[in-house]
Amino acid sequence: MEEVIGHVLGVILPVMLCVLVGYALALLKLPFDNKVMAMLLANVGYPTLIVSHLSKQHVPLGAFMEMMLAVLAVVVCFALIGSTFLLLMGLPLRAYFIPNMLNNAGNIGLPVCALALGNQGLAYAMAFVIVILIISFTVGTWVPRGKITLGDVFRKPVIYAVILAIVLMATQARLPSPIDSTFDILGGFAIPLMLITLGHTLATLNLGMLWQGAGLALLHLLMAAGVTFGLLHVFEFEDVARSVFILMCMMPIAVTPYLWVELYDPDEAPGVASFILVSTLLSIIVLPLVLAFWI
Repeated sequence: MEEVIGHVLGVILPVMLCVLVGYALALLKLPFDNKVMAMLLANVGYPTLIVSHLSKQHVPLGAFMEMMLAVLAVVVCFALIGSTFLLLMGLPLRAYFIPNMLNNAGNIGLPVCALALGNQGLAYAMAFVIVILIISFTVGTWVPRGKITLGDVFRKPVIYAVILAIVLMATQARLPSPIDSTFDILGGFAIPLMLITLGHTLATLNLGMLWQGAGLALLHLLMAAGVTFGLLHVFEFEDVARSVFILMCMMPIAVTPYLWVELYDPDEAPGVASFILVSTLLSIIVLPLVLAFWI
C-alpha cells in the first residue's frame, strides 16, 4: 500500500505544485498574459511536442490510430449524454455543450500520463490531445460563436503537426537531427507552461452559480466513469493503452472553451467558470483514486 501511495503522490504532487505556481502568480498579481501563453501553446508548444514525441516511435501507428478512434467515440458519447443532461436542466447548449464534451487532455492529462506511464503513456495520451485540440479549434469555436468558419482549421499549426507526425510514424522516418533537437526543446516547454497557465486561469476565473457548477461537475464525472467502463469493453485496450484511456477519460473538463464562451456568450461565462473550477478541484480526489485502484 505504501508503494501505491508513493506512486500516486509522485504523479499528482508535481502536477499540483506546477498548477499552484500559476495560481500564486495570479494572487501576487505578477505579469502574466493568459492570451499570449495560450497562443504560444497552440502555435508552438502543442505542434512541436506532438511531432517531437510521436516521431520517436514510442507506439505503433495502428495502435495510435485505434486510440484516436476511441477518443472520438468518447467525445461523441459525452456530446450525446451531456447534451441530454443540459436540456433537462434547461441550460443553454451554446455555452455548456463544448465544456461538457471536452476533457482537459493537455493541461492535466499529458503531465499525469507522462509521470505515471512514461514515454509510451505520453505517446498514447497524444491521441487524446490531437482529437480534442482539433475539435476545440473547430466545433469548439463554432458553437459559442454560432457560426461555422472552415478557413480557421487550415490556419492552425497543430493540423500540420499531426499530418507530419503520422507521416513520420508510417514511414518510420526521423527528422534531421538539428530540427529534431529544436522540436525537442520547443516541445519541452509545453507541459510546464500548460500547468502554470491552468493555475493562473483558475485563479482569475469570473465565478458564479457554484452549486450549479458542482452539480454539472458531478454529472460529468459519473458520465465519464460510465463511458469509460462501456468503451473499455468495445476497444479492449491492454496494459499502458488501457491505463492511458482510463486516466484521460477521467480528466476534468477543459479550460479552453471558457475563453470562447467569455468572448461570444459572456452572460453565461461565470456559470461555465464554476463548472470548470469544481471539475478541476474534484480531480484532486478522483485522479489519485483512479491511479490507485483502476489502473
